[in-house]
Amino acid sequence: MNMKSENIIFDKVAIIGIGLIGSSIAKGIQKNKIARKVYGYAKTASTRAKARELGYMDKIFDTLVEAVNDADLIILCTPVGSNADIMRNIHGHLKKGSIITDVGSVKKAVIDQIHKYVPDGVSFIPGHPIAGTEFSGPESGFAELFYKKCCLLTPYTKTDKAHLDKIISFWEELGMIVDTISPETHDLILATISHLPHLVAYNLVDTASKLENKKDHEFTKYAAGGFLDYTRVASSDPIMWRDIFLNNKEAMIEILDSFIDGLADLKDSIKTDNGNKLERLFKETRNKRNKILDSIKKLESE
Repeated sequence: MNMKSENIIFDKVAIIGIGLIGSSIAKGIQKNKIARKVYGYAKTASTRAKARELGYMDKIFDTLVEAVNDADLIILCTPVGSNADIMRNIHGHLKKGSIITDVGSVKKAVIDQIHKYVPDGVSFIPGHPIAGTEFSGPESGFAELFYKKCCLLTPYTKTDKAHLDKIISFWEELGMIVDTISPETHDLILATISHLPHLVAYNLVDTASKLENKKDHEFTKYAAGGFLDYTRVASSDPIMWRDIFLNNKEAMIEILDSFIDGLADLKDSIKTDNGNKLERLFKETRNKRNKILDSIKKLESE
């Protein structure tokens, strides 16, 4: 890559995991010229071969140790359940003064998994760029994925302040709006705005499929925009989402209890023909959603 010097934040960046997020980061670094070298590693030979063919990294290694050797920034872009194994492999090969970050949708469990493997002189800065699509694989990434999206960082005891500032600058150069919050707050927020909708989408597709079998009729062949739009995220990576739900158990149980109570209340309103209650709820939630849309439009126009 022919990098200009003015935007350089890191000399060498190692991306572990070359799916949607990892490939988008690599392309974003290349486009915005914020590192001199970008290295990569993927678990499967087919993924490594495809990423090499696409050519958006300087080099893709066949082993974790080779990929992180002499790297200034290591970004874990793998399912959260694999973090501990990765850190067991690389912790003895990390350069002093280097930074580890991740992109996982769960933070407290990730800190618990990684903390003990972070060597002295190395910072771990848990992170989560809130951006994505339902697509996966090394060919799915694009540099603009992060533009005007939020990135949440959850610094803790193994986080150096100067390193935190560098990571904030890194995500901002990729186009993101960065906030720092506690791991616990992050996990509850994401359980509400991301994890629950994914779980509902998976369950909705499963419910329709079971009804088809039970009634011996093809319901889903009539699926139009509403059903397909709502269940779009059910096409997401199953392994990634399995790990997210199992590693954000506390927050998920809390939000599911509240959601199930709400469903029971809706069921009761329908069962008892309480149209006034349904209409009132629908008006309130419509207004709340419109306010969310307005705030997003305002953010995008700034």
